[in-house]
Amino acid sequence: MDPQTMKKIKEEDARIQENIKGIKHKIVVMSGKGGVGKSTLSTNIAYGLAMSGKKVGLLDADLHGPNIPIMLGVEGKRLPSLREPLKINENLKVVSLSFYLGNSNDPIIWRGPAKTGAIKQLLGDVNWGNIDYLVVDLPPGTGDESLTVAQTLGTVDGSVIVTTPQDVAILDSRKSIKFSKLVNMPVLGIVENMSGFVCPHCDERIDIFKSGGGEKVSKDMNIDFLGKIPLTPEMVETGDQGKPYIFSKKAGAAYESLNTVISEIVKKVEG
Repeated sequence: MDPQTMKKIKEEDARIQENIKGIKHKIVVMSGKGGVGKSTLSTNIAYGLAMSGKKVGLLDADLHGPNIPIMLGVEGKRLPSLREPLKINENLKVVSLSFYLGNSNDPIIWRGPAKTGAIKQLLGDVNWGNIDYLVVDLPPGTGDESLTVAQTLGTVDGSVIVTTPQDVAILDSRKSIKFSKLVNMPVLGIVENMSGFVCPHCDERIDIFKSGGGEKVSKDMNIDFLGKIPLTPEMVETGDQGKPYIFSKKAGAAYESLNTVISEIVKKVEG
């Protein structure tokens, strides 16, 4: 790499670090594969932290599938510039590529350099201000976006790995754990999502996707297990309605599990 390019990269990195210096804690939420509820968990973690009084920024770094806006009820919103994030409430602000698309149905057809540039813009140009937490929702896998976030954020408090109990999801979650360790990003722990379903009519528990896979991988790979979140129709419905489950529900197994996960994260990050 020529000296001029190196200089430009260093200047850009310095600008990003200056812009995010007001962020106390940085957390990334990732998964080895899609469809495990990673964005749902990111949204509920960020909203739950905001409900507890923390100042929170939520970055939707899933460029090809930016779903955070629909889960917060702001799908279709457009922002005139990158500078100011969208304020959801007094304690929560969010940025997503969805806010800058002409049409939410348009696909993002970008190669690596374009995606890397977009991630750096979302971190370096957005006025995140002084906040307690930045929660980053990564796309599935360990590709360009994940690597760029890990390398650009600087010191990260840790990653939260989301999986479902079945073997195919567990296999891919191991890759996310290894990725975190390879880029020197602490693993806060693993969450087993969609862990069992309790029939609302007879109260019988059914392990649709099996159970216990998250706990097993946590022991095998010497990381903490943050909790199990059961499969519940209400979580799907509230997400589609743009009302985070943790805000809409005040009781039930899934609500209690989410609060446990958030409490464990805060305990690990803040000591």
